[in-house]
Amino acid sequence: METFESRPRSAESEEPQDVRHRYVTVRDGLRLHITETGQGEPVLLLHGFPQDGRAWRRLAPLLGDQYRLICVDQRGFGRSDAPRTGYDTDTRVADVIALLDALALDRVHLIGHDWGAWAGFHLCLRAPQRVRRFLALNMMHPWPRHRRLLPQAWRFWYTALLEQPLLGRWLLHKRPAFTRHLLRKGVVDRTTWEPAVLDEYTRSSAEPGRARAGEALHRAFALRDIARLALGRYRKLCLTTPTVILGGERDFMLPPSVLTPPGTARASDLRIEVLPDVGHYAHEERPDAVAEAARTLFGS
Repeated sequence: METFESRPRSAESEEPQDVRHRYVTVRDGLRLHITETGQGEPVLLLHGFPQDGRAWRRLAPLLGDQYRLICVDQRGFGRSDAPRTGYDTDTRVADVIALLDALALDRVHLIGHDWGAWAGFHLCLRAPQRVRRFLALNMMHPWPRHRRLLPQAWRFWYTALLEQPLLGRWLLHKRPAFTRHLLRKGVVDRTTWEPAVLDEYTRSSAEPGRARAGEALHRAFALRDIARLALGRYRKLCLTTPTVILGGERDFMLPPSVLTPPGTARASDLRIEVLPDVGHYAHEERPDAVAEAARTLFGS
């Protein structure tokens, strides 16, 4: 089921004329907001935290001449519904599969950033027939080397706050400076963020339902995914989707030292590339490099 939205354009958020906004009901009545632009092979784009589908505003004009870009606000973010539950990785992947079904898309190319990239890896593992090629931005694969990852655990200090019941949502709702700090810390060049864009992400994250979603997202990862990583639950899984991980040399959360190859037994076609002088938001700081990586991967 789809509903279409007419959205006025503002001076702060100029969009290409062919951008279309709509809502798609995917499962259990959940409505996801998506924007589409361009023509060609479909590419699904999954944002990270604390962004939404607007995260791709700089990348879309660079790829829209070759691909049909589908930018989704994931559950709890942007203009999509924000239910109280369903922020674990398995449910978020099920949302994506349901969205592909609703859009009648058998296979897509995939670009994901941060939490969107983590969901992307699990989509490729769960339903490899739905993804042609996958570009993962600023996120590790499900087989990290613990001896490389553990010394960097201090970098995740902020997630320990966000995942705490009530505290996480309070920080996002009542302390917008916290969200603003994370966004600013995530880029090397602070001029990357336009003031209006920074304000909008901060405002959106502070909405009560979305603040609760941000807390639930981090808590679900802490309770489920970290346990699975520690217990080696992913060791028997193999990634067959051709994949490129694009990291940032100065990523405050995931430095290049943790982006180690998993070996062909676990990922038969995965490459890792690092952008120099780039932080955690590669698509914001270097959309040209991300677009080039996407064209190279998708066209191979």
